[in-house]
Amino acid sequence: MSVAGVWTRVGAAAIAAAVSVVGFAGVPAHAAKPGGGGGGGGGTSAYPNSMDALGDSITRAFNTCSFPFTDCTQNSWATGTNKTVNSYYLRLLKLNPAINGNNFNDAVSGAKMSDLNGQAQNAVSRKVGVVTILMGSNDACTSSISTMTPTSTFQSQFQQALTTLTTGLPNVQIRVGSIPDAYQLWTLFHANSSAVNTWNAYGICQSLLANATSTAQADIDRRATFRQQEIDYNTALQTVCAQFAQCTFDNDAGFNTQFSSGDVSTRDYFHPSISGQTLLANVAWSALGY
Repeated sequence: MSVAGVWTRVGAAAIAAAVSVVGFAGVPAHAAKPGGGGGGGGGTSAYPNSMDALGDSITRAFNTCSFPFTDCTQNSWATGTNKTVNSYYLRLLKLNPAINGNNFNDAVSGAKMSDLNGQAQNAVSRKVGVVTILMGSNDACTSSISTMTPTSTFQSQFQQALTTLTTGLPNVQIRVGSIPDAYQLWTLFHANSSAVNTWNAYGICQSLLANATSTAQADIDRRATFRQQEIDYNTALQTVCAQFAQCTFDNDAGFNTQFSSGDVSTRDYFHPSISGQTLLANVAWSALGY
């Protein structure tokens, strides 16, 4: 997929996100005793011995390596090994050394909710104990408002993926982050000419970021419609997650997390920087950790 394609279907935490880009405040899961939870295990009585991260470019830590415009999973908030980020995986590793090296990342840059079921099938084949999901930014970040995924479709696709996970891995623990508030990107950077030129040149998230400097009512309304769509997606995530005993939602902590300009890559003014990935890891663990 081209760089422009990644941006067009981006995931972000956007930061804005889980990412990204994403903060998950919320109530932490109850601490569990170390051990068990290998393979497909990992119920609430044990720390998991393996994990898989599902999602999009936020979870792939796109654009955080020294070489630009590539995935950089060592910096991922979910499965990364960069001690600066202190990922979800590294925090689990401190609790349970048996998870060492079992940090799979089946997220795909540019993925939409329609791709989640395929990722879920990969997680089932790996027989992991816990799965993190941060997905949906690319369903909202499209070329226009009219091309955003309908909420009903988004919800049914998410339900299919969770059914795949829970059928294939009956004891799996599922941790779901809310889609970050990408509107913050416009708030932070719409007066930054470098950011606006980058958004325009690469067609980044035009459903939100088109005509970024405009104060016309039509553009104000379009941005509000975009933000409401993200809210509706998060409601769908919460509704579906509540139907599965193995699933924990972050109660919109990711969406409600505020991020700063330093948490966003200056290569594309969209994806989380290493600082943004660190923020994602902190909030994810606070809301969805052990």
